[in-house]
Amino acid sequence: MMIKNETWQVALDALLANKVKAALTMLGVTIGTTCIVLVVTVSMISKNYVMAQIEAVGTDLIYAYLPGNHISRSVADEISLADLAAARALPHVVEVAGVHDIGNTSIFLNGVEKSVTLVGVTEGFQKIRNLVITQGRFFDELDMESRSKACLITQEFAKALNQDMVGQVLRVGDLRFTVIGIFRERVATFGQSEITRESVLVPFSLLKYYQGIDYVRTLYVQADSHENVSLVTAELRVMLQTRHRQGPAYTVENLAGILEAAHQIALALTAMLLLVSCIVLLISGIGIMNIMLVTVTERTREIGLRKAVGATRREILLQFLIEALLISGLGALLGILIAVSIKVVAQPLVPVEYNMHIPISMASIVVALLVSCTTGILFGYLPASRASRLQPREALHHE
Repeated sequence: MMIKNETWQVALDALLANKVKAALTMLGVTIGTTCIVLVVTVSMISKNYVMAQIEAVGTDLIYAYLPGNHISRSVADEISLADLAAARALPHVVEVAGVHDIGNTSIFLNGVEKSVTLVGVTEGFQKIRNLVITQGRFFDELDMESRSKACLITQEFAKALNQDMVGQVLRVGDLRFTVIGIFRERVATFGQSEITRESVLVPFSLLKYYQGIDYVRTLYVQADSHENVSLVTAELRVMLQTRHRQGPAYTVENLAGILEAAHQIALALTAMLLLVSCIVLLISGIGIMNIMLVTVTERTREIGLRKAVGATRREILLQFLIEALLISGLGALLGILIAVSIKVVAQPLVPVEYNMHIPISMASIVVALLVSCTTGILFGYLPASRASRLQPREALHHE
């Protein structure tokens, strides 16, 4: 124990005697360790953000539609309200909604004509699509049953009209709709769904009554958990095929493909950034080796003197390995502290509306510390081995 303590003390004294050299060598390890922790952190943020964006479109969402030209196929092939009821009865299904959109519809407000997308929706549409009601309310059960002449408009459309729209009356042909709410998508789909910048939602029952539309173009189903999304997708596909004649191929999809693509992209970026971090650590390891080799040359007489008074080869080897370990270990700890400090400083700067938490992975901290210390030991072994092989007589005569 006494020998071990003495070896640690000698190694520490040697580093303190060359503070600038040790600090510059430590800097490379610090940068590499900080990179490793931050790379994993950025990867986790990206993954969590993409997951949150996809879930905001619709949590555990499955959607079905019949592709192709609506004019050239039979009405019996379309997804009916009876199909919605059958989908609701499937196991692990918690919500069902249907949508039928009519594009390029003209509405009139105070004598001004506007072109909008008229969208007929069923009652569960708000919940299943995570729509945010910024003013007013969504349709309730009474609105659906009574075929209420009520509507909701998008937030972008309301801003374009530049007035308080709740309570205003929109005219579509011979129908007059009272605006009962203003909404926005929790995550913008940029017109890739049935909702565009200038959409007007109306009860599907009203659309059915006045235009004779008895089917939906898109059927949305929400599963009760992530684990059951694939199962519900398969069951919904079978249910639609069995309830209709042979021939039409219904497209039934979920967001798992998007999630998988996002995961693969995040994984590739993480691997690339980790490779860069490892290169930084490799360069810092080479720096440790170079500095230690120079140190061995400069301290040849010291090594010879220690051997002359009884120090063994193992003790000399251990001393220089400890010096390399201290450089890499302290550099790693400093890098971890910098990475954590960046997280602490950056978190309050994230806008509240993004609802984003910056995570720090304990696994990345442990891995960064182990990799840095291992790098120091591996690259410090050659100089340490060279120092331990010096003969006392040759070392004492070295100038």
